[in-house]
Amino acid sequence: MSIPGHGAIPAGQRPARTAPDGPAASVGIDKWDLLRDAVQARQHLGVSDRDLAVLSALLSFHPAAGLDLRGRLVVFPSNASLSARLHGMPESTLRRHLAALVRAGLLARRDSPNGKRYARRGPDGGIERAFGFDLMPLARRAAEIVAAAAQSRAEAQEMRRLREEIGVTLREAARARLAALAEGKAPALSAEHLADLHRQSRRKSDLAALRRLCAESRIALDLVLPALVETAIPGGNDSQNERQYQSSEPDEPESDCNEEGKIRACGATPLTIQTVLQATPDIRAYSTRPIRNWRDLLDVGAFVAPMLGITHSVWAAARRTMGDDVAATAIACLLQQASRIRAPGAYLRVLTAHAAKGAFDPARMVNALLNLGARPAGS
Repeated sequence: MSIPGHGAIPAGQRPARTAPDGPAASVGIDKWDLLRDAVQARQHLGVSDRDLAVLSALLSFHPAAGLDLRGRLVVFPSNASLSARLHGMPESTLRRHLAALVRAGLLARRDSPNGKRYARRGPDGGIERAFGFDLMPLARRAAEIVAAAAQSRAEAQEMRRLREEIGVTLREAARARLAALAEGKAPALSAEHLADLHRQSRRKSDLAALRRLCAESRIALDLVLPALVETAIPGGNDSQNERQYQSSEPDEPESDCNEEGKIRACGATPLTIQTVLQATPDIRAYSTRPIRNWRDLLDVGAFVAPMLGITHSVWAAARRTMGDDVAATAIACLLQQASRIRAPGAYLRVLTAHAAKGAFDPARMVNALLNLGARPAGS
C-alpha cells in the first residue's frame, strides 16, 4: 500500500504539540505518521491492508496535515471520488472496507437525513456542518496505535532474530552430525528429526511457535554435540584423568586474575599473549597491525568469528561467560584448526558451556596446539 508523506519524521520522534489549556492533550497528530503506525498495528486493530488503503484515501480528503482533536475531522467524498483515488476499486468492495473500518473503531459515520455525504457552509464560506465519515475515533486512539505499532515492530525484530538463530543452530547440528558420522560415531540426533525441524523452520509461524522451535533446535544441537567434541581440537574437552584447574587461593581477589601480560580470566591457567600467538600463528594474517595485547587479539577475534560461521549471539555468549581474553583465545585456536572442525559455532557453544561450569581452561587448548607442532611466532 502506498502512503503519502513518505520521509516525514516518525511519530515517536516528533515533539508533541499540546493544547493551551491542557499539556497532556495532543492536538497535532500527523495523519500520515499515524497511518504508518496503523499499518504496523493492523493485527491489533483487526483490519487488513486493504482496509487501511481505504483509510489512506479518506485521509487524503482531509485538507490539513494533522488531525486536530479540537477541530472538525469529518470528510465527505462520494463513493465515486473514493473509488477514483483507490485506482478504480469497485463500490461494493469499497463499502465492505468502509464498514470494516467502522467496526474496528477507526471511523464513525455522520449520516445526513438523506444518506448523502456533503457539507453545509455558512455565509462566510466556512463549513458549518458536514455529513460523511468522522476521523475523530482514529485521532483519539493515536496513543494506542503508536504503542501497538512499537510492540509489533519489536515482535517482528524478535521473529527475525529467532529465525536466524534457528537456521544457524540447525545448520550447526547438521554439520556436527556429518562430522560425527565421518568419524564412525553414531550421533543421538536422527536424520528424520533434523529434517522435520528444517520443514518446520520454513513454515509461516507466529512468535510463540518460533520460540518453541528455537528451543527444540537447541535441544537437537545438544544431542549431537557430545559426538562432535570427541573429533575436535585435542585438549578441548575434559577427560577423567585430566584435572580441572582450580586456584590454590580460593579467596584470591579478582584483581589478581588481571596480572599484566597474562590472560585475564579467573580460574584459568595464566597465559601470555606471546604464548597464544605462538600456538595460533594463523590469526596474525587477519590483523591489519601487529597483535601486541589482548585488546588487539579481541578485535581480530571479533573480525574472524563470523568468517568461521559463528553468529553474533554465540560470540556474545562466549565473551560474557569466558571473558574477552579467553573468548579471543578460543577463536584463535578454532581458526588454527579450522580445517579439522566442521562446525566451529557448535564447538564454541561447547566451550562456553564448559566455561559456565568452571571446567574450561584455555591453556590446555593452547598447549595441545603447541604439542601438535605449531610454527614459532612470527614465522
